[in-house]
Amino acid sequence: MNPIVITALDQEGRGVARVDGKATFVEGALVGERVLMEVTRSKPSFDQGRVVALETRSPSRVEPRCRYFGMCGGCSLQHLDHAAQVAIKQRVLEDALWHIGRVRPQMLLAPLYGTSWHYRQRARLSVRNVPKKGGVLVGFHEKKSSYVADMQSCEVLPARISALIPELRSLIGALSVHDRLPQIELACGESESGPVDVMLLRILQPLSASDERDLADFARRHHVEFWLQPAGPSSMRPFGEAASQLSYALPDFSLRFAFDPSDFTQVNAEMNRVLVRRAIALLDPRASERIADYFCGLGNFTLPIARRGAQVLGVEGNAALVRRAEANAAANGLDQRARFVTTNLFAVTPEAIEAMGAFDKALIDPPREGAIELVKAWPERGLGRVVYVSCNPATLARDAAVLVSQHRYVLRAAGIANMFPHTAHVESIALFERKPG
Repeated sequence: MNPIVITALDQEGRGVARVDGKATFVEGALVGERVLMEVTRSKPSFDQGRVVALETRSPSRVEPRCRYFGMCGGCSLQHLDHAAQVAIKQRVLEDALWHIGRVRPQMLLAPLYGTSWHYRQRARLSVRNVPKKGGVLVGFHEKKSSYVADMQSCEVLPARISALIPELRSLIGALSVHDRLPQIELACGESESGPVDVMLLRILQPLSASDERDLADFARRHHVEFWLQPAGPSSMRPFGEAASQLSYALPDFSLRFAFDPSDFTQVNAEMNRVLVRRAIALLDPRASERIADYFCGLGNFTLPIARRGAQVLGVEGNAALVRRAEANAAANGLDQRARFVTTNLFAVTPEAIEAMGAFDKALIDPPREGAIELVKAWPERGLGRVVYVSCNPATLARDAAVLVSQHRYVLRAAGIANMFPHTAHVESIALFERKPG
């Protein structure tokens, strides 16, 4: 067993080395480390393995804070100093832009980052009854496995939720439906009276009267609210007493957004506020402008644009989110400046874009798949400035290549926001400006 030197991290947080010309991915290794590894999977073009011994230790290596790190699949980078995590994610973005899109930003934006622990306001927790491990387990999946991690706490969930994991295990274990309750969706927000923690239970058979009493008692004692989903998304409903309205705020823009537990919102409320602030600064909306917000969701960027005085059209494929966005615009007194339409942006045509009218600027905030059909259909006039918010550097780079090579844009600036500390997830933002002429 010969030592190898780690030269990079991949997008899953694994160390990367070249061994006899073959790419080698090493779980638990960091850049600059010299390690001994055990091969766990071998293919003609790559090997995978894990660290057996460290011969040279990275100065950025730290002791993981969570005792389940390495077994739980929720985090992959707790062994790396937070500042180094941010630097590596910035490098991942730069590499993707160049190697995939063949573009480089004229300016690198300072990375955005904040609290690195207890930041997750949303989570999907799996539930399994495993008699060999003492009963019901509640938590994230084990790393690269469908098994549920045997965990009693979580350092990235809010501390009050982390403390409830053992209580949730006991509660669900006592329910008659403990084998028919595979998932809990956590959504934390606010109401007019304070914090609201909602747990949406996916149940595959009706609760008994005893189950309902146990849930009501748990909710009362721990100040949480349960919702039930017995079938598809439309079956979701609050359990018990009248539910509080979940919401979050963007204080910089004097905005509040109502949402339901299943609506898409960012998992990190603090970083969302910072990201929106930067996006609006880069877009620089003016009162005389008409702006498009593509993949607008419930209006997270649309309403701040409108608050700056511009006329804005939010475009979204999910009709339920469009209705939510319209309600949020009305509640914030912006329904005269913000309009919304339902359009499938993954199958959009130039004609459909043209029919929406002329715009001065645009913001794009797509899911991981990116916005390739949208940028291919991009109008050849107007839209002098585009801000692109991305949760996948690879699809951002692909789409950037189209904007630059086919639509005469320049990539003025790009940078990352550490939306998911201790994971390899890279959230980023880019500014494009069209060349004159």
